[in-house]
Amino acid sequence: MRTAESCPVETPRQDTDPVSWPDVVTRPDASRARTAVTRAVLRRAFERLPLQARFADGTRAGLGGPVIDIHDPAAFHARIGTQGLIGFGESYMAGEWDAPDLVAALTVLAGNAAGLIPAPLQKLRGLWALRRPDVQRNTPTGARDNISRHYDLSNELFALFLDDTLSYSAALFRGFPATWDLLPAAQHRKIDRLLDLAEVGAGTRLLEIGTGWGELAIRAAGRGAHVTSLTLSREQRDLARQRVREAGLDDRVAIELCDYREAVGTYDAVVSVEMIEAVGEEFWPTYFAALDTLLVPGGRVALQAITMPHDRMRASRDTFTWIQKYIFPGGLLPSVEAVEDVTREHTTLRTTRRDAYGAHYAETLRLWRERFTERADEVAALGFDETFRRMWTFYLAYSEAGFRSGYLDVQQYLFTKEVPTP
Repeated sequence: MRTAESCPVETPRQDTDPVSWPDVVTRPDASRARTAVTRAVLRRAFERLPLQARFADGTRAGLGGPVIDIHDPAAFHARIGTQGLIGFGESYMAGEWDAPDLVAALTVLAGNAAGLIPAPLQKLRGLWALRRPDVQRNTPTGARDNISRHYDLSNELFALFLDDTLSYSAALFRGFPATWDLLPAAQHRKIDRLLDLAEVGAGTRLLEIGTGWGELAIRAAGRGAHVTSLTLSREQRDLARQRVREAGLDDRVAIELCDYREAVGTYDAVVSVEMIEAVGEEFWPTYFAALDTLLVPGGRVALQAITMPHDRMRASRDTFTWIQKYIFPGGLLPSVEAVEDVTREHTTLRTTRRDAYGAHYAETLRLWRERFTERADEVAALGFDETFRRMWTFYLAYSEAGFRSGYLDVQQYLFTKEVPTP
């Protein structure tokens, strides 16, 4: 006889669009054995963590601390048993579990990520972990599709939770806790630091890879630089061009819909802010080699990158994740070691300086998340349903937790291109 926890539920959720969210609407068909193993593994993990899991039947597990309320244990275990961390995120999107302080709960999980799954099962990761689909490879065509799925959602959506600079990367604050009114200045501080590292000034020929909505290009042109900025997002390109026009800088800034692999010309400096995360491991050598080729001898690259521990990168680099499925298709965070290895082996770029400031990203994400939550009605008015809003809230909280736990970090790099000896 099958237990309630092992029975699949095929009835679509009434409050979720089955066309938009097919894998959220329908729970996976999990066997009794797999569900039982999942339940046991999770119970063991909860009992060793400084949090508290509260189940619908009144039972609890954990050492105390942030609370996770599991409203539908059968669905929760079935999803995780068949889909791993994708199932964990989809279960939240479906409303099967929640947390009074989502960031605090996720921070505990992120801080203990390496030990959540027992070592014997970790060794069998290749058998149970979902593999990344080939369609997400960042070939020139694939990269355009992957970027479009995130950045072409809606300029209006991003404007609802970003500050007026429309900067979608870690800010650099003077102190904590950060407040919303300080965010624009903190974003400019981050941009100015990167431009200073690259020694961008009057007459500098600057290449930017990853335009965003144009704030860095505008700020660089304000210094007198001549900027070529590349993006794969039509939405971003169009709004960035409009903002450049409104700033009266058309003569100094060119924003092109162009892949970094198709870039031409020679530049004194290159700046790229949190774009390498979308490149994909197999193309990291190509990406850095392109920077090397485009840069004059002695030129400088200022790069901002989100990083993860090297051992976790190696363990998860072929795994299909919730972030890749729903937020950043084709994305992969590099490690500091991976960046060093690739630049050393494939380029003449050498690391001159590297600074980490992950705590600043945690604060940036908190401000975005709070703003997104405050403006949920406006998000809905743009046509984004409740499942999307739960997904986006989970994404922002999940990312914030990664930085608060130290599992993730953000680096500002300065690379200098070696000058050939005569």
